[in-house]
Amino acid sequence: MTETTHAPPRVAYSELIRLFLRLSITAFGGPLAHIAVAEDEIVTRRKWLTREHYLDLVSATNLIPGPNSTEVMIHVGYVMRGIPGAIVTGVCFIAPAMLLTLALAMLYVSSGTIPQVQSMLWGIAPVIIAIIAQVGWRLAQTALKNRVLWVLFIVAALVLFATPTPEVLVMLGAGLIYALYRVGIPAQAGTLALVALPTLVQAAQNAPATLWDLFWYFLKIGSVLFGSGYVLITYIQQDIVNGFGWLSAQQLLDAVAIGQTTPGPVLTTVTVVGYIVAGLPGALLATLGVFLPSFVLVILTAPLIPRMRRSRFLGAFLTGVNAGVIAAIGVTLLDLINAGLRNLDGSAWSPLAILLALGALVLLLRFRLNATWLIAAGGLIGVLAGAFGVA
Repeated sequence: MTETTHAPPRVAYSELIRLFLRLSITAFGGPLAHIAVAEDEIVTRRKWLTREHYLDLVSATNLIPGPNSTEVMIHVGYVMRGIPGAIVTGVCFIAPAMLLTLALAMLYVSSGTIPQVQSMLWGIAPVIIAIIAQVGWRLAQTALKNRVLWVLFIVAALVLFATPTPEVLVMLGAGLIYALYRVGIPAQAGTLALVALPTLVQAAQNAPATLWDLFWYFLKIGSVLFGSGYVLITYIQQDIVNGFGWLSAQQLLDAVAIGQTTPGPVLTTVTVVGYIVAGLPGALLATLGVFLPSFVLVILTAPLIPRMRRSRFLGAFLTGVNAGVIAAIGVTLLDLINAGLRNLDGSAWSPLAILLALGALVLLLRFRLNATWLIAAGGLIGVLAGAFGVA
């Protein structure tokens, strides 16, 4: 029996609820940070899954549309308690973040401004960098088992670093190359033709949005959105701002800012968009529409993951995708270091931020301190640094 097929423990619903509610309200830093924090809780601390099994779940989310980190949480729930577990973990991860985002959206619409939380986020950023560095190193030790995988990792990292190629294409390419290698078929150099996504919605420009329009639009977005949730912003700009005229460009920027200042899935930006366009019903239906496909797709595909690992070709494909995942984590880490270890105004490197990141990394590696407490401490230090003008 391989490590991946090791039977996970049967976890109580109450424990799933507590963990994923807490992950939702502390999950700052974007999808890879969410995955990293969840790995620390689920694999390292609770040992519900092996690291290889967890990596397979992460890789599987790159094969289906939808927000990757949210789908990882739904996958974990499915492994623990089947379909009810998938629904519980998904809802618990989405709902608190959505409600917090909704509260800020209401405040924004009523006052026309966004609450300033920059200092808190400034303090959290170095901790997130340390978490991603720790988990990336840990996952690399599991995923990069031989020289071929190391080569794939290096090539994938160079492609991601030097070109605008979407992460999901690099991951899938790494998986295909390694699968061909493992079954003895040489991967010939060539160009893969990529089929563009179809046009999602055709509507009259500046037509007023109905609740059905909002739900249907975001349902289709959730059904075709591959890779990072940040791709969502491109769709909204092209369709809702330039095409339909439901939002102004400034309203979109404000909606993205609110989504960025709250924890949880990046796609809760949709909650703000829905509220601006059609109030509370619009916020709820837009959020339901964008996340519903994730639940359906994970529940349909989750039973196939063990079979994929048992297949020589598909098992090698998942292993290759894992190398691409590690490359994406590494490149993301470099981007975050450049952005997250600077002064609050971004003008220069911050000694305090660098010290925060190194201190958090030592506490994670040496003492295995809970990442949630480090995130909370980073936020508090950020607020104090902002108040005293040292951020």
